[in-house]
Amino acid sequence: AASLRFFTLCTWPTHSHYGHTRPLSLRSRRVASRARGTSSPASERPHRRRPSATRSAAAMVAAMEVSDDGPAFDEDLLRLYYARLFPYEPMCRWLAYQPHGDGKCPPGTGSVMNRRELSLTLADDVYIRYQCFPDAAGMKALMTKRQPHKIDIGAVFNTSPRDHLTVKNFRPEQRELVFDIDLSDYDDVRTCCQGARVCGKCWHYMNAAVKVVDAALRDDFGFEHIMWVYSGRRGIHCWVADAASRELTNDARLAIIKYFSVVSGNENAAKKTELKAPLHPSLERAFRLLEPIFVEHVIGENGQKLLSDPDRWATLLATLPEDLGKQIGEHWAKNGNQTTPLQKWEALKTLTETDKKGGAAKKQKRATVGELWKYEVVFAQCYPRLDENVSKHRNHLLKAPFAAHPKTGRVCVPFDGREVASFDPLAVVTLRELAAQLDAAGGGDGSDLEKTALAKSVRYFEKGFLDPLLKSLHKAARDEKEQVAAVMGDF
Repeated sequence: AASLRFFTLCTWPTHSHYGHTRPLSLRSRRVASRARGTSSPASERPHRRRPSATRSAAAMVAAMEVSDDGPAFDEDLLRLYYARLFPYEPMCRWLAYQPHGDGKCPPGTGSVMNRRELSLTLADDVYIRYQCFPDAAGMKALMTKRQPHKIDIGAVFNTSPRDHLTVKNFRPEQRELVFDIDLSDYDDVRTCCQGARVCGKCWHYMNAAVKVVDAALRDDFGFEHIMWVYSGRRGIHCWVADAASRELTNDARLAIIKYFSVVSGNENAAKKTELKAPLHPSLERAFRLLEPIFVEHVIGENGQKLLSDPDRWATLLATLPEDLGKQIGEHWAKNGNQTTPLQKWEALKTLTETDKKGGAAKKQKRATVGELWKYEVVFAQCYPRLDENVSKHRNHLLKAPFAAHPKTGRVCVPFDGREVASFDPLAVVTLRELAAQLDAAGGGDGSDLEKTALAKSVRYFEKGFLDPLLKSLHKAARDEKEQVAAVMGDF
């Protein structure tokens, strides 16, 4: 682990307020379009994205989830969410990285907060970059004014993002190490869904990705403060908030993303992994984590049917030497029903085990199967497929936790990576459900948030991620102060 940390380190440079306002009743809401007039300075001027030539208005309407009670996402639902439920205070305490504060600079404020970029996407794909705010009140004012359909978090720059047109050498100085994993990148191996569709079967690819990436970040690179967030539709995001991760250069970020680059090739390639012996210890660990998922959720009839369907197992046998794959395929075509998918997999693994001992292949006069073949098969199916462009640059934007996805209405909730296998993306609360829960609770005592299903996710964000992070920052600041005092003789 120490040597792996050095591999990356050598590239490095040296209580809560949730915005309560007068309730907005769902029963009295009006479904109407809101005209937006803007007279912003150049740094805030909205830009309209060029519409896709292939995306019709009918297709955009069809993409929106609509229930018997109405759409899961619209302007009035957003207005209610930003006014009553969005967790401004916890979000700002995270983005400020100010663990203790004082009278002049309380937690959730400070220089880092003032230099952090937020990008907003409004209705009709109008977007505004280089937004910033000093504190939770400023963030709430911005959100309630703009009513963004999408919120992206950017880097911490060397000056206020609003001054990006007037400051020379405007540049990013800090940014969390982030990863984006999208189920559509697994379309060549998942058979249950394609594109934006997600179900419980293919969610296990996200389970596999979290297990491998989280283990490597903690054990190989020594990171501790890692947050996993559901993207609201078909993927997950990872935020690494350790001080060292936020200081990583672009080259160091690229080195880390390359560390996870195992699967390659297009969807028509028979082999998508090329491994070399001896296998790296991190890949040995990944195989131990992934093979149980591969066996339970990929090869069987109740999974992706890799070894239960003749058309599917033909793609697997194509990765073997041609004559051997053909021989096994013909045998399974006649007798395949006599063995289970697990028995087929165990039999295939013996091809590499016996060949490694050096005798079976020669006696049977058949081509040898490389000792790493079983690893390549499991990795081609289950190894994490990360979006390189999201991770390799400090100034890349990524959707904010607790934003709502405009296609599904689902909130981008943080979740415990240790419980990813039981996480159900289709059960994540929508804006409409939140509004209904507030209506059902009525006035009453207590915060609006505690009357909704979102409270559990906010508590995890605070207790499982934010509190340990701020505690570690406080300890680091205290240790640094004590070291300086010891050097100066101020005991």
